Amino acid sequence: MAEPGRPVRSQGVAGTWPVGRPAPAGGFAPAVFGAWPAIVETLRAWARAEAGAGRLLPWVPVAFGGGIALYFSADHEPVLWVVATTAIAFLFGAILLRRSRLFVAAIMIAAVASGFAVATWKTARIAHPVLAKPLYSVSLSGFVEARDIRERTDRFVLRVTAMEAQRSEVKLERVRLSVRKGTAPEVGSFVQLKARLMPPLSPVRPGSYDFSRDMFFQGIGASGFVMGAITATIPPDAGGLRLRYAAFMQGLRDAIDTRIRATLEGDNRAIATALLTGRRDAISTPVNDAMFISGLGHVLSISGYHMAVVAGVVFFAVRALLALIPGLAAGFAIKKWSAAAALVAAAFYLLLSGAEVATQRSFFMTAVVLIAVMVDRRAITFRTLAVAALIVLAVAPEALVHPSFQMSAA
Repeated sequence: MAEPGRPVRSQGVAGTWPVGRPAPAGGFAPAVFGAWPAIVETLRAWARAEAGAGRLLPWVPVAFGGGIALYFSADHEPVLWVVATTAIAFLFGAILLRRSRLFVAAIMIAAVASGFAVATWKTARIAHPVLAKPLYSVSLSGFVEARDIRERTDRFVLRVTAMEAQRSEVKLERVRLSVRKGTAPEVGSFVQLKARLMPPLSPVRPGSYDFSRDMFFQGIGASGFVMGAITATIPPDAGGLRLRYAAFMQGLRDAIDTRIRATLEGDNRAIATALLTGRRDAISTPVNDAMFISGLGHVLSISGYHMAVVAGVVFFAVRALLALIPGLAAGFAIKKWSAAAALVAAAFYLLLSGAEVATQRSFFMTAVVLIAVMVDRRAITFRTLAVAALIVLAVAPEALVHPSFQMSAA
């Protein structure tokens, strides 16, 4: 019996647990099946909400990337015309069902098939020979397409025009070679050399990162190092527009690095060069490790932050200068002009920095925002990321397995 003036325990905060009600006849199964219509209706409501205006688009790159993932997990190389025909058929089917309740499922299936087909087409388009076993003395001649200035050694990519090796008939298209620091030839030059070539590095353990896949999609069939001197000779032809473009951009990077070298030294120079040109190899190992241990390593990779700074500074600077002219500010859309100037600056920064995956994603997002400003549309939406991810995957489906894309969009 409760004491006078004290509440009964069952009526207080610390009341006893209520007595459980007896289970209905038939056990637990009828209760579950009785709630099944409500569960189905809830799932349908969620699906209708996701398929609402503007909400379906973010799922398209997810399905598109799923098709690319299926391609990379396939046991053997698919037949290109079969997967292309299938993807086109699913796309036409989705168009025909655009007013049907099956449109959502149809467009997702079409996106999966399209991702699978794009990855297959990209592999078939860049297919090239890959070295299967080491070659210890190979005579090579070709054009230098790219050059990396590293801390201890330099590295360059050679587009091979002639190759001679004993007991080997393979003809590689591109190789990546290491040389002593300061001896890498200029981009665009035609050279002759002897090298030791090795097959692309396979995964260290099952399921680990596959560096040979990256080299394949870069068009590189082997790596190695130069043996002896490098001889620059007269090229048999001009090398093409792509080589002239690579030489021009490399000249810009070298000029910027020379200007920075005259002002800064050591790792300060290396970090400044990395932020402007994307070349991070000159940063010393202690500083590089310290940046990643402190969680600031992503700052060295040109991505969204850097692209936003460049585009934002150009946008506001151009708009501020145009606003000083009353006739322009009152009679013309200087905001759109500023967005166009910022888009050009962002595109130049993309090319100057080497157009890595993270930089491409950032540029496409920035471009969508700036184009939206120019056409009087909303610029900041979640669809911006979806459109950028879809463009990156369509241009470079191999980016799906890169950590930079996964950190940007996953």
